[in-house]
Amino acid sequence: MLLRHAIGSVLRRIRTERGTTLRQLSESSRVSVPYLSEIERGRKEASSEILAALCRVLGMTEGELLTRVAAEFGSGQVLSLVPGPAEAPEVRTAVELQSVGVSAGRKTSDVVALAA
Repeated sequence: MLLRHAIGSVLRRIRTERGTTLRQLSESSRVSVPYLSEIERGRKEASSEILAALCRVLGMTEGELLTRVAAEFGSGQVLSLVPGPAEAPEVRTAVELQSVGVSAGRKTSDVVALAA
């Protein structure tokens, strides 16, 4: 699960719990209906300013929103952007990577090349 999916899911749940339509939330927060819909479906990343406006309209703090998002995110399936064991040649520990010369300043593509 990506973070934007958890944020969207929580926002939609809160909005519907409060009996607010997408259009009402849009008008009150001054965020367009299409953009709100994209946020709720996890297709767009909401800026902190937009999240603050939505929280204000929904009558909650940003901290309350993030607490609910963390719970949602923690219970969801984690999306891995790294190939699975069958696809990856070998997973190495940080100590092993350091031994082949991978430092914190290297790009991911460098790390993959060195780890292979």
